[in-house]
Amino acid sequence: MRTKTTALPSEDKRWRIVMATMRKHGFAPDALIETLHSAQEAFGYLDDVALRYAADSLGIPISRVYGVATFYNLFTLKPQGEHTCVVCLGTACYIKGGPQILSALEQATGIKRGETTPDKQVSLVVARCLGTCGLAPACVFDGDVAGKIEPSQAVARIKEWETT
Repeated sequence: MRTKTTALPSEDKRWRIVMATMRKHGFAPDALIETLHSAQEAFGYLDDVALRYAADSLGIPISRVYGVATFYNLFTLKPQGEHTCVVCLGTACYIKGGPQILSALEQATGIKRGETTPDKQVSLVVARCLGTCGLAPACVFDGDVAGKIEPSQAVARIKEWETT
C-alpha cells in the first residue's frame, strides 16, 4: 500500500472526492479506472491536470494514465455539453444504419463526432460498441438507450433538447 500523497492540484473541494477514491483503494496502481471515473464525475471531463494528478498519486507513468483515458469510451478529455448523444458504430449498429444516424445528427447540430455545439448544449460522441446489438442501431441520449432508431427519430430527440 502506498503512503506517499501528492498535493492537491488546487483548493477545489472536488479534488477531495478524487483523493478519497484513491485512499479507499490504498493508492494502488490498479485503482486507476476508479480514480479517473471519480475525477470525471467530479469535474465533467479529464484534463491534463487530472491525468497528471492520478499518475503522480498512484505512482504510475502518465503514458499509462493517458492510454487508459483514451482507450475507454466512457472517459472524455474535453468538456461536454449539457446533453450528450452517443451513437453506436459497433458492427451490428454500423450495418443497420449507424453511419446514417451519425450523419443526420452531424447535419442537424452542425458539429462532428467528438465535438460540442458552441452554446455547450449538445455533445456528439461515437462508441465502438454499446453492447446492445439486439437493438441495433442504437444511440444513448443523456444516458437513455434508444434502439432500432431511425435517423429522423435521432434528430427529433436532439431537437427536443433545444426546447428544454
